[in-house]
Order: sequence, then structure tokens, then C-alpha cells
Amino acid sequence: MFLTQLVHGITLGACYALIALGYSMVYGIIGLINFAHGDIYMVGSFLALYFVTVPKLHVSVAFLLSMAITSLLGMLIERIAYKPLRKSGRLSPLISAIGVSIFLSTFVNMIKGPQTRGFPEVIKEIEFSIAGVRITSLELYVMAMSVVLMLVLQYIVQKTRVGQAMRATSYDKDVAALMGIDVDRIIALTFAIGSALAAASGVMMGIYFNACWPLMGFMAGLKAFTAAVLGGIGSIPGAVVGGLFLGVVEILGTAYLASSYRDAISFTILILVLLVKPSGLLGRRIEQKV
Repeated sequence: MFLTQLVHGITLGACYALIALGYSMVYGIIGLINFAHGDIYMVGSFLALYFVTVPKLHVSVAFLLSMAITSLLGMLIERIAYKPLRKSGRLSPLISAIGVSIFLSTFVNMIKGPQTRGFPEVIKEIEFSIAGVRITSLELYVMAMSVVLMLVLQYIVQKTRVGQAMRATSYDKDVAALMGIDVDRIIALTFAIGSALAAASGVMMGIYFNACWPLMGFMAGLKAFTAAVLGGIGSIPGAVVGGLFLGVVEILGTAYLASSYRDAISFTILILVLLVKPSGLLGRRIEQKV
């Protein structure tokens, strides 16, 4: 029972971690909390639902198209809503982020309606039992895709010129610009990568829970933000650790306490972290290690 619940928690935590990575990357480079990030997650889920139901594309194609479109959406949002406010006080970008969040959820609600929509069976669900631990093909799919995306991100940040430029920009934007780095382009790419990861999480969560609705990004975004703070906002490994930890604790709390405590557990953790260790478990700047 415990190990089975642990598998459920890791599956959920992997999805939280993908969203949290976007929070941490953006904060690590420009010091901004992108509160529209959860709604990008929602848009990614709806895009995948459209692609698998209308043109009836294969789930892998829908997955990639959703990530590509939301990466462009992330760049557009950065250019319109955040870039003009980059040198203003902290309150203006925060209000702008909340405005973008409300716009995205309202826009999707107007087009698709408020009702919850289910995904067709794009991945055949098969249950396995390994040493008494029950695990499904969907959980294997979510965990495998999450690991692949995290490894790809790790490679980009550590082994490519773009990643080197991202780490330099996070350290000092002015010096990075003097060294010939196009800071605006790097910031836009950061939003694009973070948005693509959020969309990937949205697709996997939509398929896993067979549910997609316009307000799904609100709670998922808050919990992913909690995971980012728990791990150390600005730290990519911290976002992964925080997401996995939060997912496991949430599922175990639901299983052994009550399902009504599910959201309360997440926000209790957030309050405790802010009180006891505001820097998080692995709180570092993005350049110190991603």
C-alpha cells in the first residue's frame, strides 16, 4: 500500500516539478514570479486535447505541438506583459502577471466553456504488479517523459552556449550584455523553455487524470510555486526536489489522513518553509548550479 502510494506521489510530483522549473528559471534570471505560468500549463493541456480529438493526431505529435505553441505563447507574454515593466518596481510586474493569468483562463473559458473535458484513451492503461507494488502504464509514461525532459533541460543549461548565456545573464545582466550576450533574447528563450515544460506537465496531467478545465492552472500553479519555494526559488535541482517532495507528501497525506487535507498540506508546507528556511532546501542562484 505504502509503496503504491509512493509511486502515485512521484508521478504527481514529477508534474509539479516540470511546472516549478519554469518558475525557478524565470526568477533566477530576472527575479520575476510569473504567476501566469499555471495558466500556460492549462493552455498546453487544452491544445493537446484539441490535437488528439479534432485532427486526431498521435499523442506524441500533440505533445510536441502543444509544447511548441506554448513556448511561442510564453515568448509573446514576456514581450507584451513583462518586458516593458522590467525596470519598474516589483508590484507592476506582479499585477501584470495576475492580469495575464486572468486573461488566459477567461479566454479559454469563453471558447471551450467551464465544464471539465476528458481525454480519449490515447495511451492504453495497463496495470502492472511488481513485488506487490501496483503501477500503471500511464504512471510509467509520466515518469519517463518527466525524466527525459529534465535531462534535456540539464543538458541545455550545462552543455550549450544558450545555457552558458542563461547562467551568465542570471549572474549579472549588464555584464552579460557587455560580453556580447543578447539579454533580451535569452530572457525570451527562458520563458519559452519554461512554458514548454509547463505545457508538457499539462498534457501529462490531463491524460493521467482524464480531466481538463479552464481553471485547472490556478491550483496547479500555486502548488508548483510552493514546490519551487520549497526547493529554493531560482534553483533548478531545487525545483525538481521540491516538486517530488510535495507530490509524495500530498498523496501520502491524502491516503492516510483525508482527501480534504490535500490542498491544506501543500500550503502548510509553504508557510513552514517561509518561516523556517526562506531560501528553500537547495536555495541558490541559477548560475551556481543548475
